[in-house]
Amino acid sequence: MLSVPMVLEMMMESIFALVDAYFVSSLGPNAIATVGLTESVITLIYAVAIGLSMGVTAIVARRVGEKDIPGASQAAVQSIFLGIGLAVIIGIVGVLFPKEILSLMGAEPELIAEGYEYTQILLGGNVTIMLLFLINAVFRGAGDASVAMKVLIVSNVLNIILDPMLIFGFGPIPAYGVKGAAIATTIGRGTAVVLQLLILVYGWSRIKVGYKDLVFRTKVMTNLIKVSLGGIGQFIIGTSSWVFLMRIMAEFGSEVVAGYTIAIRVLMFTLMPSWGMSNAAATLVGQNLGAGKPERAEASVWKTGKYNAWFMIAVSIFYLVFAEAILKVFSDEPSVITYGALSLRVIAAGYVFYAYGMIIVQAFNGAGDTKTPTVINFFCFWLFQLPFAYIAALVLDWGVLGVLLAITLAEVLIAIVAIVWFKKGRWKHIKV
Repeated sequence: MLSVPMVLEMMMESIFALVDAYFVSSLGPNAIATVGLTESVITLIYAVAIGLSMGVTAIVARRVGEKDIPGASQAAVQSIFLGIGLAVIIGIVGVLFPKEILSLMGAEPELIAEGYEYTQILLGGNVTIMLLFLINAVFRGAGDASVAMKVLIVSNVLNIILDPMLIFGFGPIPAYGVKGAAIATTIGRGTAVVLQLLILVYGWSRIKVGYKDLVFRTKVMTNLIKVSLGGIGQFIIGTSSWVFLMRIMAEFGSEVVAGYTIAIRVLMFTLMPSWGMSNAAATLVGQNLGAGKPERAEASVWKTGKYNAWFMIAVSIFYLVFAEAILKVFSDEPSVITYGALSLRVIAAGYVFYAYGMIIVQAFNGAGDTKTPTVINFFCFWLFQLPFAYIAALVLDWGVLGVLLAITLAEVLIAIVAIVWFKKGRWKHIKV
């Protein structure tokens, strides 16, 4: 029951990207590639936001398990303060240097001229991404996952309505092209954040924030940063590897990047529900450890992993069979379809390993042990995936297939290492 709204919540989050890809695809390969390259950079923001949200979920869940609701509210406020501060710094860089960012990602001059405003708007408005993740993490930690889900439904409906209007024009609204997708997404997410804040202030969830909570609390902030640093580190390691992988993909042209971008967005649509289940596992682990029931915490992880594995097996079979048909929904370019279908098939081949890997990694995070997943990510992504991708794609001349194999094999390795480490049981004794 806890995982169902979390699954739907994460599906709502992935719909942002899927809707943008659908409407932008009609503007041509350059527009799709712009979205893909920008998203690769934004994954670094996701890394910080998700890393912080892991710390928030772990602390809030532990406080709720201990029946300390005021302590949970204080953690929520400090996470918002921290998120706003980081978002301002990132936003300034994004607004001032969008062309330079795309250039570093290997974008061609024509693509930069056409799409830099998309990058500028999304990075400039990254505070909506940051707060959306952090406040939903508060709700999840408190066990109020349905609240997070409802907020994202509202923001997605707005995004779906505004996307075609702002991309292609509607009445007095001019056609903004690919820039319109960024405006629509930022407005959708911004509306969700306003709703989240209203829910927190008026106490429409288990956590209520009052005026007395709106002060800087050094002890709570320090604890939040301490627990979150591992989460931020593990996701910066993981997402920065995605940035480098996209940079390698850019060597093969806009059509390859476009096909890969569509495939990743489709894959994320089904990975997000799995993230929802893994978030449920993290909450169960945190609350059960807070209640002094470590064995129940462990049982919830294995049970969630089994459900996730069955789901991922079904999805991987679907992708293996219908890869070309799925890509044709987004593009009619033969090369885009070819490379996108290849990406879908190779990455989906390792889905059953992702199922257990992400559940167990999130279980560590829910326990407050964010250091272990960071170490696992460092070895599997930076010391294995990136060197393998570079050598296979560019030195051995396997091309796109080399990058895709690096993605799949790294996730398989993460699952194996995480299971071995989890069984040692050290995560049961972490204090947060």
